[in-house]
Amino acid sequence: MTESTTTIEAVTETHPVQTVNHRGGRLSSKVTLAAYEVYCKVFAPQEAMITGECRGGFGTGELIAFLYARSFPREEWRQRFDEAMHGMERLG
Repeated sequence: MTESTTTIEAVTETHPVQTVNHRGGRLSSKVTLAAYEVYCKVFAPQEAMITGECRGGFGTGELIAFLYARSFPREEWRQRFDEAMHGMERLG
């Protein structure tokens, strides 16, 4: 690991994420905040979803669905989130 890599890792903020093995994972806040932006539009703001105080954070399936939805125009986010969630199985 180079010195610059260590510096980047040291300042990267993370948020908790649910995992299949229930040990809990962490993910860059850049990713979780992008998903949270969609979550707020689809449902309602609930900061506990990114701090981990609600269910231990987003599940991996939710992250996939929110990030998928985010690639479309904002007015389609709910529809695209539902589309992505349809058929998901056993994702943490």
